Amino acid sequence: MKKAIFDLLPPATIAVILLLWSIAPAAWIASSWSIIVAGVLTTAFVLALEGFSERHAEWRMTKREFATDLFYVIMGYTVIAWASIKLAEDPLKAAKKSLGITTEWAMHLPFLAQVALVVFLIEFGQYWMHRLMHNSSFFWSTHAPHHHITQLNAMKGSVGNPLELFLISLSVVALFDLPLAAIFCALNILTAVATFAHANVRSDPPIWYSFFFTTIRNHSLHHTALSYEDTRCNYGNSLILLDRIFGTYREGESAIVGQDDRKRLTIWEQTIFPARPLIEKVRANGVRKDSQSNVLTG
Repeated sequence: MKKAIFDLLPPATIAVILLLWSIAPAAWIASSWSIIVAGVLTTAFVLALEGFSERHAEWRMTKREFATDLFYVIMGYTVIAWASIKLAEDPLKAAKKSLGITTEWAMHLPFLAQVALVVFLIEFGQYWMHRLMHNSSFFWSTHAPHHHITQLNAMKGSVGNPLELFLISLSVVALFDLPLAAIFCALNILTAVATFAHANVRSDPPIWYSFFFTTIRNHSLHHTALSYEDTRCNYGNSLILLDRIFGTYREGESAIVGQDDRKRLTIWEQTIFPARPLIEKVRANGVRKDSQSNVLTG
């Protein structure tokens, strides 16, 4: 009975989110804090589930893991959100206004269709950005820190290099005329699916759910420690359907995750990771100059 309940929790969570946002009062929707509160509560709920039915004992949350993950969650709701709005969303809205782009038809869609449209727009962009990060050395350098995590937990989707977190947050939703309720609902659903997909929870949703949405089985395989090549699959952060469509879906699961000898990175190491080649080059030049100076003075 417990297993059956936990297996149904992901789709049940999405259903509850849809219901709550469809009947949410205007004052709640108008508040910029509403989506933050909803996202935090969703993540806290899934995190709590790890204590009741964990998937792997090796992934059990420690105080250090919790503190690191919490740092990234806070950064995501503050610094990354601010950068995404100021550097991407606001310019897109300005361009939309100056070019006279309108999508009034989207305002007349049923609420469920509006939510589905936002989910698709965000996930479509994230899928291709994620795939690019696994097929370009520079973009991989921003994404690699996320693959250095050695266990999966509910907040791990927020962990990574700041540049990667900004890039993966980009979308074209600002070009569409859509009600805030639908946008916030879609964001809340994406948070829920991605959180379950990273969580150490023994939950295997029904086949009809896992055909469309990413699960911990799909995503743990993407994080596998087998080799870098084995991570080049299941790119969908929340919509595994895109992997099925574009031929990057792989069946399977991995209990051992991480890259490069599964070396854990500190917050600082994750932050400077893309600049490591430059830092090492500068250091090498410094050592070379010191050696030449010693030879001349010797």
